[in-house]
Amino acid sequence: MNRLLSKNNLLLCTFLFGDLAVLVPSIHAEERKPVPYYDARKPQRIAKQANMAGNIAKPPAGESITVEDSQNKRGRGGGMMRVETEPYAIQTVTRDYIETRNPTSTALDLIKNLPSVSVSTPDTSGMQGGRIQSRSLTDDDMALLVDGASATTAAYLAENIDSENLDSVSMMPGSSAIDLPTTTAAAGVLNETTHTPSHKFAVLTDFSYGTNNLSREFLRLESGDIGNSGVRGYLSFSNTHARSWMGAGINQRHHLDFGVRKDWTNGSLAKLFMSWNNEDFVVDNYPTVGQFLQYKHTGNGYGRMPGIDSAGNDSWKNNVNHWNNIFINAPIHIALTRKIAFDLHPYYNYGLGWSSWSDGFAGLDNGYTYRSGAPVAAGTPLSGQYIGNGDRRVGATAKIGYDIDRHNHFEFGYWYENHDYTEHVAESATLSNGASPNPANQEYQIYSNGSRIYSGDRTGYEIQSLFVQHTAKYFENRLLVNAGFKYIMDNQWYVTYPGRSRLGQNLTAPLPHLSISYQINSHHQLYINAEGDFRQPSPSAVANSALTGQLPKNQYSIKEELGYRYHDDYIVADLDLFNYNITNRLLSTYIGYNQTGVVNAGNQTARGFDIMLATQPIHGFSPYVSFEYLNARMDTDIAAEDSLGNLTAFHTKGRQAPLSPHAMANFGLTYSYKGFFANGTVHYTGPQSVTIAGDQRIPGYVTDTLSLGYHFKPFWRAQAPTIRLNFTNLTGSIVRTGVVGVGTNLNAVRLVNGNYSATGSGAQFYVEPRFSMTGTISTSF
Repeated sequence: MNRLLSKNNLLLCTFLFGDLAVLVPSIHAEERKPVPYYDARKPQRIAKQANMAGNIAKPPAGESITVEDSQNKRGRGGGMMRVETEPYAIQTVTRDYIETRNPTSTALDLIKNLPSVSVSTPDTSGMQGGRIQSRSLTDDDMALLVDGASATTAAYLAENIDSENLDSVSMMPGSSAIDLPTTTAAAGVLNETTHTPSHKFAVLTDFSYGTNNLSREFLRLESGDIGNSGVRGYLSFSNTHARSWMGAGINQRHHLDFGVRKDWTNGSLAKLFMSWNNEDFVVDNYPTVGQFLQYKHTGNGYGRMPGIDSAGNDSWKNNVNHWNNIFINAPIHIALTRKIAFDLHPYYNYGLGWSSWSDGFAGLDNGYTYRSGAPVAAGTPLSGQYIGNGDRRVGATAKIGYDIDRHNHFEFGYWYENHDYTEHVAESATLSNGASPNPANQEYQIYSNGSRIYSGDRTGYEIQSLFVQHTAKYFENRLLVNAGFKYIMDNQWYVTYPGRSRLGQNLTAPLPHLSISYQINSHHQLYINAEGDFRQPSPSAVANSALTGQLPKNQYSIKEELGYRYHDDYIVADLDLFNYNITNRLLSTYIGYNQTGVVNAGNQTARGFDIMLATQPIHGFSPYVSFEYLNARMDTDIAAEDSLGNLTAFHTKGRQAPLSPHAMANFGLTYSYKGFFANGTVHYTGPQSVTIAGDQRIPGYVTDTLSLGYHFKPFWRAQAPTIRLNFTNLTGSIVRTGVVGVGTNLNAVRLVNGNYSATGSGAQFYVEPRFSMTGTISTSF
């Protein structure tokens, strides 16, 4: 961690002092006591700001505004759905639902019952992230955000924030706002909204214990308003410990969240959120179809070995990921005048660490030596080591908004992001206890021909973007038309070590956006949304891919949505029809030690619909249902080699695309009576292909959860003592829920030229963890 802070000290100081400098004008504005800020163009925008600020900006005397953005008023189905008014598809779970779930839940666990996603998670304790499938795409095609700022990948989503500090999680499955710091949004946006600090001093604490020796402690301190400054904040810390559910291994996580907020009477606000995560977890062995079937039919697992493994050198201690990550997000909104507002949103994300795997044993006459020059004896167990020397993402968006008149609003902005990723792959002798040594431990480092085995590369990109958008509202704000344009200028690089060979490219991309919404009356809404976006492979995926001659082609997509919404005091319904056209599809491939590469896979078309329905409580019961139909087809034959080495292609044109189940369905039921509460969910994902050739599939599957709890009446200083039980996989199903990377083929298949391909290895799978139960005691003071 010291290395992390020292390496980036100057950058962090510049980042934070820049925020303070921007705050000065708004502080002076408060001292001048301006007229309270009121945005006449968009009651909906006021609602957004209110939700972010935790209070409602007041209109001038004589004017009134009705805001429905309170989550308590907008939530339905026990918080599993929310009333939405945006001119694009958006699906949200609120705090009401989050509070019923296991505190170890990540955002992936919380969105599992949204209609547009199929989520795979590898553990029961929330230590790791997982995988998202959405409308034939994956989380690699998705913008993952915290309060609108770029965060970590889905595989490491547990790094972002503790569930107690989440107010809501929203999924925009086919769209992204033009001012968000992302281009990779073919599958939309997942946004986690952080806790708004309380105006009063408070303490929240909980303790959880459960299956797989899970223990977790959480404590949050709220400062309340600090004097007359108007500043309020919170600090929380959690410690989680569990063993692996499959095979041997111990997982440990330490996490800290820190938030500060300041609001001014003119509508200006400043917010800071910071999280730090330190984690050591076992790198799972994701099974092949053979390993999975053996486990399902015989009970013989595929997990890591306990203790010293003299036969395979596969001790769990030799397969552990060690990672430190820090995330900073500091949005600022300044109401310069009654008609002009300025927004600045800087963010910073930095991580480093290493993981290891068994690399077999040293052979005879291997030529390996230690740093001292002593030879490495034949039969010495070896550890391969993947070293993430630094994964840094820093960026900011800035925009000016201007109310032209009461009907028209114009915004102009600039976005900058720099993502730099450096990795090395090293070799060391395994410790006598079966564990991998730290790669920096010189005593165990392996040399070949006098040089340390230490290949590596550095990848990254620098994005600069300009965007404009115009919003018009007419017919008493019932008709909304938003048109925008985003222009991307991107520089990508890839440098390998030690030879320092370099690949790179510069590109530009125009990304148009258009959305139209019409509020027929207070209950009915229609909307149309269309936009373009492109995806470049992530730096880590480029680093893990075998590249020769050129970088993978960037993926482009054009997306259209047509939607209808209905809501009243009792029910809310949402229907969304979608169509995607994708060029140069990028598919993730799994290469081991929790890392993925990327390959191009031709063109693709996907279309279908989502439908959601939820109600307010009916005699204490709040039902929720959702369904998606998807038809995703590959539009081209994908290049391949036959068994003789001739270049040809798979017969893929017109076939079902990988990771594209035709149907997904969800059901949820929440019950609340006096202090008692319960929530049950069932999710179904249909059969799907998991290889490019289409010769390997996984059947449809069902997963389920159950939550039970009771809120006791306050006593002594405990304001909200609560006990709850959370259960997953109630039936103990042994099913595959997804893949860590799409396979090329499993069997030898006939190709376009008439010859057969070589036999492949197929895909490796996520398996639904076994039945688990977690008990939690919590209270606030």
